[in-house]
Amino acid sequence: MLEKNIIFSLKDISKKYVMGEVTVNALNNINIDVYDGEFLVILGTSGSGKSTLLNIIGGMDTPSSGKIFFKDQEISSYNQKQLTYYRREHIGFVFQFYNLIPILTAKENVDMATEISKNPADSLEMLDMVGLKGKENNFPSQLSGGEQQRVAVARAAAKRPEILLCDEPTGALDYNTGKKVLHFLQKINSETKTTLIIITHNSGIADIANRVIKMRDGEIKEIICNENPVSAEDISW
Repeated sequence: MLEKNIIFSLKDISKKYVMGEVTVNALNNINIDVYDGEFLVILGTSGSGKSTLLNIIGGMDTPSSGKIFFKDQEISSYNQKQLTYYRREHIGFVFQFYNLIPILTAKENVDMATEISKNPADSLEMLDMVGLKGKENNFPSQLSGGEQQRVAVARAAAKRPEILLCDEPTGALDYNTGKKVLHFLQKINSETKTTLIIITHNSGIADIANRVIKMRDGEIKEIICNENPVSAEDISW
């Protein structure tokens, strides 16, 4: 049973973007508690506010109103220098497009993350965890799309972040490769107890999470608890 220790809280979070004479309400009064070690999926179509929410959790954007707490710290009051430290020390990111450096090997790409972490994991161990043992000296051009995404997962996890944020991590992958990436994300969550948050428009992913937050028009419409999450190998879409 997942212990309900809160690692992250959003209190009455709203976000407005002003573009000329137009104001876009990206988020409206969002309230979420994220639990330590849980696997959370934030589900919604384009324009639902899920990416804005992920960016705020990751300290890449700030709310227009409301408060954000990471453990006992109110990060909504942080300046840019403090947010940079928060991202570096506590957050890992996996994006839809891999953002690997093409002139570096798989291991060297992972090493980049370990060099800025106080307590990093071993790069080779992380590559082994995501099924890339023996390919640590390959350059991105020598890897498939799914393998490149797994390098990106290993790089993010090697920091030993307390929260791992994934922005449509299977969006650029085919069906079978996407399932493999989800398998390794689920494995990292299970074995390292890293809090994992995935945003996606793919409702088929929902069954592997502890909880699913459904968003529409910048609001939370439903929260679903999965008492018995299924394995990534058993889902379909």
